Amino acid sequence: MDITKENISSRCKTFDKHYEVISKILSQSGFGWDWENNKLSIDSEDVWYRYVANNKAAACYKNKVVKNWNAISTIYSTSHANGDGAKTAAESAQDSHEECSEASPDLPKKAANW
Repeated sequence: MDITKENISSRCKTFDKHYEVISKILSQSGFGWDWENNKLSIDSEDVWYRYVANNKAAACYKNKVVKNWNAISTIYSTSHANGDGAKTAAESAQDSHEECSEASPDLPKKAANW
């Protein structure tokens, strides 16, 4: 199978749409996520009908299975550090590597095993 830039872009747009709609639904009272079945958990039909009456684009999500919601919500969530001291994962990994490779001057040298 050949995967093109267009395939990846299309998939990202789909995930972005899922995140936008589902996260708005989950922010409302009466909704949760069913991790076992990978879909919305809805308290009652009345809650669903009231929500869809004001949010027509959400109608198809009542029984929609989204197997990778955890990954989608992690990637598309806007709740990331962005102030002073915020680092990307690559920057944090580099810092961790540098800390591990530096010898601590406070520790005594290893004794030779004779």
